[in-house]
Amino acid sequence: MTETTRVADVTTETAPTTAGATPAEPAWLALNRANWNQRVPIHAASRAYDLTGFVADGRQLPAFEVEELGDVAGKSLLHLQCHIGTDTLSWARAGATVTGLDFSAAAIEVARGLAEEIGAADARFVVSDVYNAPDALGHAVYDVVYTGLGALCWLPDIERWARTVAELIAPGGCLYLVEFHPVTDMFDENATTVRFDYFDADAQVWDNDHTYTDGDKLGSATVTHQFAHTLGTIISSLIAAGLRLEFLHEYDFTMFPRFAELEQHAGGFSFPAGQPRMPLLYSLRATKANI
Repeated sequence: MTETTRVADVTTETAPTTAGATPAEPAWLALNRANWNQRVPIHAASRAYDLTGFVADGRQLPAFEVEELGDVAGKSLLHLQCHIGTDTLSWARAGATVTGLDFSAAAIEVARGLAEEIGAADARFVVSDVYNAPDALGHAVYDVVYTGLGALCWLPDIERWARTVAELIAPGGCLYLVEFHPVTDMFDENATTVRFDYFDADAQVWDNDHTYTDGDKLGSATVTHQFAHTLGTIISSLIAAGLRLEFLHEYDFTMFPRFAELEQHAGGFSFPAGQPRMPLLYSLRATKANI
């Protein structure tokens, strides 16, 4: 994994202003959106996403996700922070009626094009940041709210996120979340040295001219604001929002080479046999009372 530069720790209130930011949109949000807009064409052309292969053959969701969430045929599924829609449309291919939401209009344009190419006529894609999702979606509710890897670090207020998620779930429905384990954010690229404070909740400003796929470097929008959340804070926020935790699973594998020591296998990447392990991914399911 290539090292990135952490510029500073700042609070969301003291984040620098940027062109395009308005009083209604925090500067951190404008910076992050500009960065993700630049990632879209790189990801769409990358071998990692392989959109030609996706259209032709579909993407197989990780086996543990399919097993944990179960049969989604005939269910409504909302994918928050859906990016270019490949995971969203994979759930559509599994039988769900899907809606994807992302703050990048460029990403949503690609997602809509993919939906058309694979004939997912019922798939809907909406441009909005997560916190405004209820308004953007006309206060609709869904059987499943899904969010995948690398999503929560872009959200500063995890309690507000949890309340938003709870508002979007239909009675008897659930949140299914799969994420990188926050413990991994403490370590250097070799997983040998603790570099960062697990409990540091301040915004982290990073300057990084590349993305996580193959392809070109980013242009000018290289600065992002990211936010660490402890596992306890995430779970407690969901419970406080009225959801009931059904399970929390921690895994010793991940889906990309987060650390230099990880070895690739059919299910992802994990530490070599005999080496001490740490949790790399986690998943949880939380339900809303059927009233």
